Amino acid sequence: MPIRIPNDLPAAGTLQQENIFVMTQHRALTQDIRPLEIVLLNLMPTKIATETQLSRLLGNTPLQVNLELMHTTSHKSKNVSEDHMLAFYKSFDELKHRKFDGMVITGAPVEHMPFEEVDYWKELTEIMEWSKTHVHSTFHICWGAQAGLYYHYGIRKHRLPEKLFGVYPHEKDYKRSILLRGFDDVFYVPHSRHTTVLREDIEAVPGLKIIASSPEAGVYAVMSKEGRQIFITGHSEYDPETLRNEYLRDKNLGLPIHPPVNYFPGDDDTQDPIVRWRGHANLLFSNWLNYFVYQTTPYDIMTIGQPRDGAES
Repeated sequence: MPIRIPNDLPAAGTLQQENIFVMTQHRALTQDIRPLEIVLLNLMPTKIATETQLSRLLGNTPLQVNLELMHTTSHKSKNVSEDHMLAFYKSFDELKHRKFDGMVITGAPVEHMPFEEVDYWKELTEIMEWSKTHVHSTFHICWGAQAGLYYHYGIRKHRLPEKLFGVYPHEKDYKRSILLRGFDDVFYVPHSRHTTVLREDIEAVPGLKIIASSPEAGVYAVMSKEGRQIFITGHSEYDPETLRNEYLRDKNLGLPIHPPVNYFPGDDDTQDPIVRWRGHANLLFSNWLNYFVYQTTPYDIMTIGQPRDGAES
């Protein structure tokens, strides 16, 4: 089944070229089903690239998904036109009266700053608090995961000695997790970050469960009770070229950077990267949408936030 996005969103053309089913608003209205209402809070500066990456994964399931794009009003994006933001994004004030089956909160390049010093932190905390009563399941990515763990559970981030940068092998800590159903025993995930969260801090919090981790990259997937909050510290949504673009950007700026780990054949940045994470990325998002959103969200969307039976973790 398709993903419903605005016809003129740049992602639409890209996804159609990749044979991912994108449905027009008119056709969607003729189908007698309730689509999943998903809101994407896009905190990345590369708005269009992130929209496309996440739309690709959210659209690759048997479920019909209606995607809304949300932005913060306390921070103005410098890397995308104002026309694009006005045409395709809505503010929290415009969406806060609605309820959503799922929400995705992206990463952001602000990890070197204390959370409270990020210019949109107050607005983000309002959104995260609202999500507890207006969203069935929230999926946090990278810095968004660190922000969510800090806001909801007081878990602090810690600076790494050097940037964690590359594609790392991971294993399941909780082998029965349906979030990781279908995963291989070892699976690869891209990471690009300067900070991390500690296993012992998470394990000290009742109600949180570590689902998967990496000997090199640390904790990867964390879940709250019933899957209402999911925290993913890596970037499974990345395109094949994303790490290369980040690497060349930093290299050309003269910043200390090494080639991404397990990415270029022989660490030769003149070679095309090896994509090791695409299958896991599709499974991760389809499992989230199916087991933690579709299977347990109420048909009457307005009852989201009321007491319910929990999903299996």
